Amino acid sequence: MHICVRWVVLLLCSTQVSTLLKLSPVSLTVLRGDEARFTCSIQSAGWALMLWELNSTVVVTISRVHGVLSSLIPNVTAVESQNGDGWVLVLKSVERLHEGQVSCNLEGNDKKTASLIVQEKGTVEIFGGNTITLKGQLVQFQCDAVGWHPEPSLHWEVNGKKLSQSEYNLSSEETGKSLFTLSSNLNMTATKTSRVDCLASVTALSTPLMSGIRLTVVAEVVQDENDDCTVPLAVTSSLTALLLLLLCICIVFWYKERRQAKRNTQDAIRCEGMNNGQTLPVESTGGRVNLGYMSEDATDAVYKELIKGMHSKMDFVSIEKVPDVVTSSSLSLHSDHHSQVDLSEGNSKNIRRVTTV
Repeated sequence: MHICVRWVVLLLCSTQVSTLLKLSPVSLTVLRGDEARFTCSIQSAGWALMLWELNSTVVVTISRVHGVLSSLIPNVTAVESQNGDGWVLVLKSVERLHEGQVSCNLEGNDKKTASLIVQEKGTVEIFGGNTITLKGQLVQFQCDAVGWHPEPSLHWEVNGKKLSQSEYNLSSEETGKSLFTLSSNLNMTATKTSRVDCLASVTALSTPLMSGIRLTVVAEVVQDENDDCTVPLAVTSSLTALLLLLLCICIVFWYKERRQAKRNTQDAIRCEGMNNGQTLPVESTGGRVNLGYMSEDATDAVYKELIKGMHSKMDFVSIEKVPDVVTSSSLSLHSDHHSQVDLSEGNSKNIRRVTTV
């Protein structure tokens, strides 16, 4: 009777410890070379020894009193959790051989197991690099994703928009060490300048690995049944016509500037002749200079010089002396006798007249 009671008590105690043991996460996926962490939490103080197992092999032994006692693998260790209610198994630089089952065992009384999945990231590349083509032509792109585990997912994007899988093909090949290589070909018609991306990924990657190129469309092919001329020829002709037009405009401006400079030089020579009192070429031919003439392009400075010349010529005009006027206060138109007129000096008047032109 006492033996049965003892077994019941031990069973109850074992059940209580089991309900208080927790291992997290239940499943963990990491990339090769990354770090993996598992936490074993215990809400009971009735344990003395904790064993961490990797694929049924003990890798770390922990005492509740003394802490970590042994670690069989250099890159595997354990640290106490932050709240002090358990221990954390740390696997540094995880390798593919670590993939499998991770267990937390309390001195044989209770055991929790989790899964560790190790994936490998390879490379992805679009061959050929940036491409330049004519509008309307068919362009082919090839993308290879090499050295992945497990087999990655691969897709294409054009200007950030994911293409349907029916628009490209895929082929897969498994090489040594269970590594996979994917190849894909994309055929598309060049309509406009675009960015083409090839993306490969596994679940452990937060963002896919991407390779991108730029597709530049430079011109549209225009072809008739009897004519092989294309847009580049039309563009060349347009540029030639534009250059000829610019040349004509430059010639017109040059001729106008030259004519204007010649006219200004003639006006300057004419004004200078007026100021110096020299005979102008017009005077030598018997003509007369119209001092009031002004060219349409004459400036205010030329006009002032012309007025100044006119004033200078006015200074040289001589003042003529006209004969004294005979005056009489008693002249009669009907007198039969001639009246004598006093022509003495004292009764004469001087009148000065100035004529300006």
